[in-house]
Amino acid sequence: MATSILRQSSCLSINRATTFLPILRNGSIRWSTTAANHRTRFPGAVGSPITTTMNFTQPSNLSQIPTYRVMGSDGIILDKDREVPDVTNEQAVTWYKNMLTVNILDSIMYEAQRQGRLSFYMVSAGEEGVTVGSAAALEPRDVICCQYRETGVFQQRGFTLKDFMSQLVSNRNDPGKGRNMPVHYSGKNKVGAHAIASTLGTQLPHATGVALAMKIQALENPTDAPRVVACYFGEGAASEGDFHAALNIAAVKGCPVIFICRNNGFAISTPTSDQYKGDGIASRGVGYGIATLRVDGTDIFAVYEATKQARQMAVSDGGRPILLELMSYRVSHHSTSDDSFAYRTRSEVESWKSHDNPLTRLRKWLENHDLWDDNLEKENRTQIRRAILKEFAAAEREKKPALSAIFDDVYEVLSEEQEAQKKELRRILQKYPAEYDVSQYEGGIEGL
Repeated sequence: MATSILRQSSCLSINRATTFLPILRNGSIRWSTTAANHRTRFPGAVGSPITTTMNFTQPSNLSQIPTYRVMGSDGIILDKDREVPDVTNEQAVTWYKNMLTVNILDSIMYEAQRQGRLSFYMVSAGEEGVTVGSAAALEPRDVICCQYRETGVFQQRGFTLKDFMSQLVSNRNDPGKGRNMPVHYSGKNKVGAHAIASTLGTQLPHATGVALAMKIQALENPTDAPRVVACYFGEGAASEGDFHAALNIAAVKGCPVIFICRNNGFAISTPTSDQYKGDGIASRGVGYGIATLRVDGTDIFAVYEATKQARQMAVSDGGRPILLELMSYRVSHHSTSDDSFAYRTRSEVESWKSHDNPLTRLRKWLENHDLWDDNLEKENRTQIRRAILKEFAAAEREKKPALSAIFDDVYEVLSEEQEAQKKELRRILQKYPAEYDVSQYEGGIEGL
C-alpha cells in the first residue's frame, strides 16, 4: 500500500501541468492549497518563485556577458548612430601623451633594473588605456586604492616624473620614505591614492571601508560634493578571499565604490583558463547583487565612458558599488623577476602588440582627426625620453631618507625597546664605519 502511494505521489509531483502539490499525510494523498506560482518568504531568498519543476541553473544556458566598445582598432567609432564621445581634442591629446609617457617610462625603467640601478620594476604595457582612461573619469577628491600596475592612474592624476623617480630610487623626496619596493607609489596627499602594497588583494576591503566612511560622512555633511572610491585589482586578486568579502560588504552596505578589475589574462604565469571556469570576473559582481559592466580596456573612450557612468551610479541613491571588468592583455612580463616566454609564445605577444594596442588605437583616432602625425610622434617621444632620463639621473644624486625614518611613524613616542634599538644601531654604525656608509643618507649618522 505504501509503495503504491509513493508511486502515485512521485507521478503527480513531476507532472508539469499540475498546479497543486500532493502531500502524504496519514497514508493518504491530500492536495496542497499553495499555488505553484507563489513566491517564498524565506529570509535568504525573499521573493523567489515557487516551482514544481526541478531545474538546475546551468551556466552554459546563460548568455555570455558582452564587452562594451566604442572605437575599433582603426580608430573609427563603431556605432555611426551614437553621439561622438564627450571628449575634447585637448583631452584626447593629453591622454595619449600620458599613455606614451607611461609606455616610455616603463621601457627605460625596465632596462635600468637590468643594469642594476633599480632592484625591481613592473611594466604596464597593454594596460595604459585601462589606467589613464579610468583615472580621467574620476574627480580630484575621489580616493584611489591601487594594486601595483596602475602607473597610468598616478600619471593622469598629476604625479610628476620627479615623484616617480624619487620612489623608484628611494630617495629623501619619496613620500614613503624609502620603505617600499619600487613601483609601490605613495600619493595620498598629492593625487588621493593610498600607498601600494605587495600583499595581493588587501586594498579591496580597505576600499570598501573607506567608501563606507564616505557614506557616513555624506549623511553628516549633505551639502558636500559626493565622492567615490576607485579600487583597482587584477583578475588574479579576485581569487583572494578579500575580493569576496569586499564586494559582499559593499553591496550589503551600499558603499560608493567602483571596483575596477584589470583582466589582463594572467595572474603572473597562471592564465585565466586555469583561474576560473565561469564568465570572467563580471559574473561575480552580478552574483553579489552589484551592477556590472565588461569593457574593452584597449579602447580608452569605452573605459572613460564606462568609468564616468559608473561614478554617477555609485554616488546616486545614497551610494552603491559598481564593478567594471576592463579587458586587456598583459604584453609585458609580470615583473623584472619573471620570464613570461616560459609559459607563452613570442608570437602571441607580438600579435597583441600589433592588434588591440591601446596606444595605437587612440593614435589612429587622433590622426583621423588631424590631431597627430609622425612628426609629433617623434618629437614627443624624444622629449619624453629626455625628460625621464634627466629626472632619473637627478633622483639618483639625491640623498636617501634620514636614518631616523626607520623608527618614525610607528608610535607617536618611541617605546623603550625602540629607543634601545636606536641606540644599538648608532653604536654599530659608529663601530664599523667601513662596513656601513651612512654618508648617502640625509644627515649621515646625525640623522639617526
